[in-house]
Amino acid sequence: MALTASGNPRAIGEALRLIRIFHDKRSRELADDLGISASYLSEIEHGHKRPSLDLIAEYARVFRTTSSVILFFVEELDQEGGGREGMPRARHRMQAFLKALERFAPPDDG
Repeated sequence: MALTASGNPRAIGEALRLIRIFHDKRSRELADDLGISASYLSEIEHGHKRPSLDLIAEYARVFRTTSSVILFFVEELDQEGGGREGMPRARHRMQAFLKALERFAPPDDG
């Protein structure tokens, strides 16, 4: 039995959808990269299915980040209430994601 990400499935799906959009990937392209069907990806992004932790690790590999950053972003969205209330909210969520990335980024040697 595969372990699944805990938390609000809607927030998990929304976080993964926003990460995909941020990286300018189409659903079908990402599904192929992840080795899953486009319909399964859609179910995850709409909060109808929970991704396994292995699938979250695949997301992290595809988007060159870590599972912990993705899960931190999910937690941040869940605290906000998730949902899709338009571009201002999406912009705010992407800023939260970028802040999460910054927290886990290696220090700049410059």
